[in-house]
Amino acid sequence: MMHKPWSRRHILRMLSLTGVILLRPALLRAQPQDAMTRPALAVLESLSAEQRRQAVYPFEAEARRDWHYVPRRRPGVTLGELQPTQHELVWALLRAGLSQQGVQKTRAVIDTEAILGELSGSPGYRDPANYALVFFGDPASGQPWSWRFEGHHLSLTFTIVPGQGVAATPAFLGANPATVPAPHAQAGFTALGTEGADGFRLLHSFSETQKATALLQAQSFGDILSSPGRETSLQQRVGLALGAMTATQRQQAMALVETYVRNVRPDVAQTELDKLAAAGIDTIHFAWAGSQTPQRPHYYRLHGPTLLIEYDNTQNGANHVHSVWHNPSNSFGQDLLRTHYQEAHPPAR
Repeated sequence: MMHKPWSRRHILRMLSLTGVILLRPALLRAQPQDAMTRPALAVLESLSAEQRRQAVYPFEAEARRDWHYVPRRRPGVTLGELQPTQHELVWALLRAGLSQQGVQKTRAVIDTEAILGELSGSPGYRDPANYALVFFGDPASGQPWSWRFEGHHLSLTFTIVPGQGVAATPAFLGANPATVPAPHAQAGFTALGTEGADGFRLLHSFSETQKATALLQAQSFGDILSSPGRETSLQQRVGLALGAMTATQRQQAMALVETYVRNVRPDVAQTELDKLAAAGIDTIHFAWAGSQTPQRPHYYRLHGPTLLIEYDNTQNGANHVHSVWHNPSNSFGQDLLRTHYQEAHPPAR
């Protein structure tokens, strides 16, 4: 659909409504762009003035770090408040940040929420339209900005720092039910099956001596430990180091790492994997808690200098998964932002 060029008066009116200039074509041409910039601007251009007020926050807002995976009211504009054409723009933005497998898992998590609504008899509460998109900062400014897509069992955060790169953590995916039970029409459907199956496969490849080192305790923790506000709380790496594994086991462990990291688009994922390699993959530790057989509460962790992955399947008879991926050194883009601000404001000599 063609739009008439915005007048200066119209632009100033939008600025007064939102506090940010959403479209700056000349600046866009002058600044290096991340692949998410244009789809982000397409979403913003489609929003009404009221929707913009809901969807756009200053980059420095405290809400930027206020992520969560429980049902609650969230900043931003929900899918239920958008038109189908706007849904397509939201998914275009998600495709710009995620890989194909990441998009598939995101859709699967949302589909599982609809199934949970049917199983629980609460379709209004477990609402697949209650996933919100929020922006922090101005994608057209050439300055750092961020966006988050979030709802029950899903929190995807991208921080874009021009000239420095993209941070993609924290990234949370969960599912309840982890496997849809019979007699539901979609019985057997699982949103995050690989994460669980490959964790057990690695554990069962260990010798008894290796298992003794990897096992933290006989009971699961009941949930992830690096929850919102505790992203960097796990400082000590425990369990079995990849350096103490066989070559085949190391390959299995790194394949499990990639199951999480490659949910984001290929270039961002490769940057994260390169950081892992530079820090030394042998320093990554794999730890397990809880049952060593499926269908009973269990938990595992992969933890290295630039990596923390947690997977928990404890609730609802071990049919309720929570998983999270962090880069502890670059949570919410803190490492990229530090470099950006140092270059923008170098110390006086």
